[in-house]
Amino acid sequence: MGFDRLIKAIEEKQNPTVAGLDPKLQFIPEYIKQASFEKYGNTLEGAADALLTFNKGLIDALYDIVPAVKPQCAYYEMYGWQGMRALAETIAYAKSKGLFVMTDGKRNDIGTTMTAYATAHLGETDINGEMVPAFDGDALTVNGYLGSDGVNPLLDICKADDKGIFVLVKTSNPSSGELQDRLLDGVPVYEAMGKMCEGWGEDNRGKFGYSAVGAVVGATYPEQLAHLRKALPHTFFLVPGYGAQGGGAKDVAGAFDENGRGAIINSSRGIMCAYQKGDYDETEYALAARNEAIRMREDIMGALKK
Repeated sequence: MGFDRLIKAIEEKQNPTVAGLDPKLQFIPEYIKQASFEKYGNTLEGAADALLTFNKGLIDALYDIVPAVKPQCAYYEMYGWQGMRALAETIAYAKSKGLFVMTDGKRNDIGTTMTAYATAHLGETDINGEMVPAFDGDALTVNGYLGSDGVNPLLDICKADDKGIFVLVKTSNPSSGELQDRLLDGVPVYEAMGKMCEGWGEDNRGKFGYSAVGAVVGATYPEQLAHLRKALPHTFFLVPGYGAQGGGAKDVAGAFDENGRGAIINSSRGIMCAYQKGDYDETEYALAARNEAIRMREDIMGALKK
C-alpha cells in the first residue's frame, strides 16, 4: 500500500536517493557507442543498444546502494520505438536487481486516454484475455493540472497493483513560479495542488502513513519544500533539483518528516556523468557513478543527522 515498498527499500539501504537514468548519446562513453554502431550502423537501433548497455552498467554498479532508479521517457522516445524498447528492457533489468522503478513520463490526459497511460506504465494490458504488463514501472510521474479527471483513472491501478504516482506540485525549474506561485483564494497554486494530492490519496495509505499519491517538489525551492512537508503529512515527495540544478543537502533536508521518512532525492546527470568530471577513464563510468551515489548518500544522510 502507498509507497511502503519504496520506504522499506530506503530504510534497508539507509539511502533516500534515486538515480535518474536519462541517457543520451553525449553522456555515453565512446567505447560503448563504437561497439553498438559497429553492430547496427548509425541507426536508431544502434543508439538504443548503446543506451541499454550504458544503463545496465549503471544498474550493476548501483543496485546495492540506491533503492530506486528513475528513467525519463523523453530520453528514450527521441530514439524511436527502438529507444522505447530500450526503456522497457531497462525497467525489466532494474526490477530484476530488486530496484524500485519510477517512470518519469509526466503524463497528462483525461478519461480513457489517461487509463491507457496508466495501463501502459503501471498496469497490465488485456491481450485476448491474457493480462500482460507493458512497461511495468512501480510509479509514474503525472501532471495533475487537468484536475481529478486526469488522476482518478490511475487510482484504481495504484490500489490494485501496489503502484504509485508522483503529481507535479512545485517543480524545480526557474519559471515554475509563473503559474505555481500564483494565489488561488489566497493560497499558492502549488499548495492547492498538494492538498489535492492529500485528498486523492486518502483511501490508499500504507503502514508508514504515506499514500500512493506522491508529489514532485523541487530542491531548488527549499522554503516551499519544508512548508509543503508540514502541510502534506500523507504525501511522499520525489525531489528533483539536487546537484546539477543547484540544490544541496541542506536544501533537501526539509523534505523529510521527523522520522527521516517522506522523501526521495533524485540525481540524474550528477551520477550518470560522474566519470566526465573526475579522474576516471571512460571505461570506469560505472565505478564513477557508484562513487558519486555513495557521496550523495553520505551528504544527504549527514544533513539529516544534523
